[in-house]
Amino acid sequence: MTSKVVVVGGGYGGVVAARALDDVADVTLVEPRETFVHHVAQLRAAADPAWIDKLFIPYDGLLARGRVRRDTAVEVRPGAVELASGVRLDADYVVLATGTTGDFPTRIDAPGRDAAARRLRDLHESLDRATGVLLLGAGAIGLEFAGEIAAAWPGKPVTLVDPAAELLGGRFPDELGSALTRQLDDLGVRLLLGAKLDAPPDIPAGAVRPFTVTTGEGEVLTADLWFACYGGTTPSAYLGEELAAARRPDGRLAVTSQLRVAGHERVFAVGDLNDSPELKTGRAAGRQAEVAAANIRALIEGGPLTAYEPFPDGIILTLGPSGGAGYAPEFGFFDAEATARFKGTFLLDHFRGQLGAG
Repeated sequence: MTSKVVVVGGGYGGVVAARALDDVADVTLVEPRETFVHHVAQLRAAADPAWIDKLFIPYDGLLARGRVRRDTAVEVRPGAVELASGVRLDADYVVLATGTTGDFPTRIDAPGRDAAARRLRDLHESLDRATGVLLLGAGAIGLEFAGEIAAAWPGKPVTLVDPAAELLGGRFPDELGSALTRQLDDLGVRLLLGAKLDAPPDIPAGAVRPFTVTTGEGEVLTADLWFACYGGTTPSAYLGEELAAARRPDGRLAVTSQLRVAGHERVFAVGDLNDSPELKTGRAAGRQAEVAAANIRALIEGGPLTAYEPFPDGIILTLGPSGGAGYAPEFGFFDAEATARFKGTFLLDHFRGQLGAG
C-alpha cells in the first residue's frame, strides 16, 4: 500500500516537502491560495508594479503524481486532516507548513490571485499619492519597505520608527548596521531608533490621509500614510487536541531534532510554525522541508533519520533595486553591489523551477 502524506500549507516549506515525496507517496498538498505567492519579492512589487504578476506562480507543475487541493485545514490530528469543505483526508504522515500571518503588506491577505494583485496595485497607487510615509518597525520588513519606497519615489519623506536602540537587535556585525544606516540616509529615509509613539495614528493603516503623531520624547511627526511592519502570528487553531499539546506560548510547535512534532512519530512541522532556534526565513523553511521529507522517506522505505541543523544567523536585505547589505557566516559581509547582484531577481527562476513552472 502506498503511504499517504498530507502537507498542510503551500508556502516555501510546503512545496519543497510535497515535491520531494511525490515519487514515494500519495501526496496531497492543502493550500487555500490559488497560486504560490513569492512573498520575498512583494515589497519590490509594491514599488514596481512590473513585479506584481511575477509573484504568483501556479501550482500546476508541482506534483507529477499527487495533487494540490485548494482548501483550508480546520482540524489536524495524527492520521487525519479535516478540511473546511467537509472532506476528511486520511494520512499516514502529516507535514505542517502553515507559516505566519500578518497585516498587509507584511503578508498578502487575499487568497485569490486577482484580488491579491489588486491589493498590490492599490498599495502602489497609495504610495504614489502619499506626500509622506511613516513605517513602524525597523526589522527586515520595515527596512526593505523603506528602501523600496525611497528608491522608487526619490524625495518622498519616509520615516522609520523603532523602539529598539540598534538595528536587527544587535545580532549581526556592526558593519551591517552601519551600511544599512548609511544607505538609508543617502536615500533620504529618516531612521528613529530608540523611539516609540505615544499612540498609533488615528487613521487606518494604508489610508492616505494626513495625521500627526508624537514620540515619547515629544517629537511631532506628520505624514499621510502609515504601515505597521512588525508582529505576525503563527496560526495553530486548526490543531487537534493531541497536537495542540506541543504548542508553546508563542503559538509555535515544539519539534524534535528530526522536526517531528514533540510526542508524535509521524507528524512533522517546518518553517515559521516550529520552534527551531534560528531566524525564520524562506531558506530555512526549504531546508527544513528537505529534512522532514527525507525522514518520512526513511520511515517509509527504511533507513536512518536525519537531524536538522539550524542555520547560523544570516540575512540579506535589499534597499531598493541597487542597494542593501547582508551578512552570512560562510561568506561574510555583503555590500550594496553584492546584495543587488545576489538578490536582484529574488531568486525567481529558482522558485519557478521548484514549482515546475519553468
